[in-house]
Amino acid sequence: MSDILLSVENLEAWYGDAKVLHGLSFELKQGEVLALIGSNGAGKSTLFKSICGLLQKKTGRIAFKNEVITTLVANAIVAKGIALVPEGRKLFPSLSVEENLILGGNVGRKGPWSLQSIYNLFPILKEKRNAPSTSLSGGQQQMVAIGRGLMSNPDLILLDELSLGLAPIVIKDIYDMLPKIIGNGLTAILVEQDVTRALASSQQFLCIQEGRISLEGAPHAFTKDQISAAYFGM
Repeated sequence: MSDILLSVENLEAWYGDAKVLHGLSFELKQGEVLALIGSNGAGKSTLFKSICGLLQKKTGRIAFKNEVITTLVANAIVAKGIALVPEGRKLFPSLSVEENLILGGNVGRKGPWSLQSIYNLFPILKEKRNAPSTSLSGGQQQMVAIGRGLMSNPDLILLDELSLGLAPIVIKDIYDMLPKIIGNGLTAILVEQDVTRALASSQQFLCIQEGRISLEGAPHAFTKDQISAAYFGM
């Protein structure tokens, strides 16, 4: 059996008439953490939306566990085992912390993650489980967003800008927990504005520049200057 969990081939994507992704191709192995880096507007979030079924105007081929999912809608893709922790957290403001978490588990996939295991990972969420989600600090809201994604017991989790808008000490705390979050063989793609932190947390990386892959491979195989040149298009 192939250890390739996700395969993307010649992916092109549009917003209206504006083409954002220009023939992206890559593979992700089971259990790997892939850092997706690139400047604002490079196409990182568009790639996530394409994988998750949130962007329908696209061509190419996306396969997950050897099954083509290119044309599937978002809820069907979640049921297959892909979860998104979106940029900006996007919690449901009318729901409590626990209700947000339970919503993530409604897909009914079996696995290690439950309310109790999320509370073991983030004890503060158990303390605040009945509080409105928007009453929490930014770091605590990010914990809820991560927990909601894990509650679907995914095989692949997409983490979009984990540190956005958070204090440095909170960012450190979340990244210290990352090995527990992606333990048990969970595969992850990480979008992070802090390139150094992203590369340090991953086995492989893709650098996207204007909707095209400008550099890819293992972080240790390239110098900082080579990665910077790919990042800025020099």
